Amino acid sequence: MSISSQTMRRLPVYLDYLKQLPRDTARISATAIASALELGDVQVRKDLASVSGAGKPRTGYDTAGLIQTLEDCLGCGEKRQAVIVGAGKLGRALLDYQGFETYGLSIEAAFDQSPDAVGVTDAGKRILPMAALEAFVQTHPIRIGILTVPADQAQQVCSRMCDCGIRAIWSFAPRRLHVPEGVLVQYENMAASLAVLSSHLAG
Repeated sequence: MSISSQTMRRLPVYLDYLKQLPRDTARISATAIASALELGDVQVRKDLASVSGAGKPRTGYDTAGLIQTLEDCLGCGEKRQAVIVGAGKLGRALLDYQGFETYGLSIEAAFDQSPDAVGVTDAGKRILPMAALEAFVQTHPIRIGILTVPADQAQQVCSRMCDCGIRAIWSFAPRRLHVPEGVLVQYENMAASLAVLSSHLAG
């Protein structure tokens, strides 16, 4: 099943909405979902059809079944282990955030080059020295690397992750990364998001 990256970005939004519905909501239409989320009917229908087929005319989707389908598609029932490199404020916040567990992501530890950062967070998560990165990844089923380091360190850290066998990288660093074939990088550009907000305020 091939699903576009744009659709994949919207699926968690649909899932969150469906989970917030009253428990007695047995069925839900694409039109109702689109209206609640202020999205286009056609877009929602296409997105849902790509993972679950079409809803029934007049009655829509079985809500519980659609939730299960979305969770299966997003891998919520699986457990994917990750590590963070960069234990500054952003790295620590991501490390301690428990909401990732809903989507099957378990952040096992963070790594930082500063000796002062090494220790245990308030949530009990470990922050280890950078020298321990390779050994940790080799002895744990780490599938995702999360980059929260400054731009000038990002490529070096990214390369170390790739050399360890990590094949999916979530980068908060403000620069493009060069990775081997078969490695996927998902960028989070906070500056771009801020520019959109600023543009709206200036309009």
